[in-house]
Amino acid sequence: MTVEHSGTEIDSVPGPTNRPRIVGFIPARAESTRFPGKPLADILGKPMIMWVYERSLRSATLSDAYVATDSQEICDAVDRCGGKAIMTSTSHSTGTDRVAEAARSAGLAGGDIAVNIQGDQPLMDPTMVDEVVKPLLEDPSIPMSTLIYRIVREEEINHPNAVKTVFDREGFALYFSRGTIPYYRDDRSSMNYYKHHGIYAYRNDSLQRFAALPHGVLEMSERLEQLRALEYGFRIKVILTEKDSIEVDTPADLQRVREEASKID
Repeated sequence: MTVEHSGTEIDSVPGPTNRPRIVGFIPARAESTRFPGKPLADILGKPMIMWVYERSLRSATLSDAYVATDSQEICDAVDRCGGKAIMTSTSHSTGTDRVAEAARSAGLAGGDIAVNIQGDQPLMDPTMVDEVVKPLLEDPSIPMSTLIYRIVREEEINHPNAVKTVFDREGFALYFSRGTIPYYRDDRSSMNYYKHHGIYAYRNDSLQRFAALPHGVLEMSERLEQLRALEYGFRIKVILTEKDSIEVDTPADLQRVREEASKID
């Protein structure tokens, strides 16, 4: 397999004068069914969503970033902290759909790049943004890309919140699942599982086409928006990163993040 390993050597791609506008969007819903109020959860005196926003802006690639939300409370909190927010419709069922609306509001052109940054990974490494954007800068035929990580924590192999990924020999996604894929029937000595990080980069014209499509059968089954892209024939480049970040799905995860945050910031 020739999955592309990430790297931050962005000097090999077109220089700043040729590059498209690259903007980060952090979708944030008013309520989370699993963890109500999650985007505004306090981490060392600052809302979680602002940790993501500020760390995103440390990337070498982004020209700007916005929180995309349907919540006036979240919008106000971002504004108080000196960030930028775009109000979006309350009807969006996925983060990608919300990012597509925000990209239109931000005036992105078709060839510009929108980066969908997960709002529940407050300790994300900013270079992950550079890693996910790099394939789109190098190859104009790629409509979207995302990061994957080799699972090292055994509990994630069977956990439905850790979305697993399988990919072809050229490093394009074949499927994403909350189930454990692939299934190793015989030789289990060389098992490798890859977790989807949830950060995406889209060429804006592809993003707008994607968001206009009806939800797919597989997407609704697994509740994974990236399956809509695969069902409708979009190619998703996967980039194998060496970085991982804690996803906050529960109060226990939040406490773990607070402990880690106190060590690094």
